[in-house]
Amino acid sequence: MSGVKMALEVEAWIDGDESAKDMLSRVVLTEKRPLLLLPLRGFPLRPGNVVELVGPSPSAKTHILMQAAIDCILPEEWNGVHYGGLGRLVMFIDLDCRFDVLRLSHMLKNRIMEANGSSNNVDHDKSGVTICNGRVESRPTTAFDDKLFVACMRRFLHVRCYDSLEFLSVLKVWNSLCFPVIMNEMK
Repeated sequence: MSGVKMALEVEAWIDGDESAKDMLSRVVLTEKRPLLLLPLRGFPLRPGNVVELVGPSPSAKTHILMQAAIDCILPEEWNGVHYGGLGRLVMFIDLDCRFDVLRLSHMLKNRIMEANGSSNNVDHDKSGVTICNGRVESRPTTAFDDKLFVACMRRFLHVRCYDSLEFLSVLKVWNSLCFPVIMNEMK
């Protein structure tokens, strides 16, 4: 008898009360978008939490953190363009001294240009020359907002620790490092 009861409970659980269309309209209209990237969405993280990713060397830990950092430092909207970010500060503590700020800046530029309606295969030069899919063009194909880029990079704090004592020092003076930057951000 308990097997039949369990089967009925499972069937009742599977039998949906709403259609997929109803559920999607409810979720899209009422629930806020997730604050984190897909690999981190399943965890109960809140603002102010510390995140540590652990794994072997080629497992894209830094790439995941860079994407999460870009989501945090981009504003939700800038000059009428929706970027979908949080407009918050990020402190990245680099323990192996291999963090590539240039890679972060390229990823940020690509996200900005993507939101402005461009492709990811465009690289802008300061001289106004655009390289698109290996071809050199004389005029830019997309609008790139330097002020937005600078504002985003100012929200990114990179702390490099060369040994365990420096890491402990950073943790000890965490508030005095972050508080002036946060206060400056609020002005």
